[in-house]
Amino acid sequence: MSQHEIAYGVPGYPPSQVSAGKTLSIELDASSSPLLFGCRTGICGTCLVEVEEGFDALPPADADERELLDVLTDKPKARLACQIQVNSALKLKPIGQ
Repeated sequence: MSQHEIAYGVPGYPPSQVSAGKTLSIELDASSSPLLFGCRTGICGTCLVEVEEGFDALPPADADERELLDVLTDKPKARLACQIQVNSALKLKPIGQ
């Protein structure tokens, strides 16, 4: 299975390798990334990130995620990290942490 690099716009965190097709909330933990995960189902907004690189390679947010994103932020490249299924290299920056 191929691996994709997940980089963070946060100093002190080296990139992580995540298997293609895996969801970030399953593959990442607090010791390896600066991303925090709360509910892991896309309803709390704890894992709100801005996708600095690789946004166009992601499938669009579904209606539920889009609704929460519209409430939480006006950043056009925002996503909930727990809903991202990895299919390419990404650079993510936590929003509001």
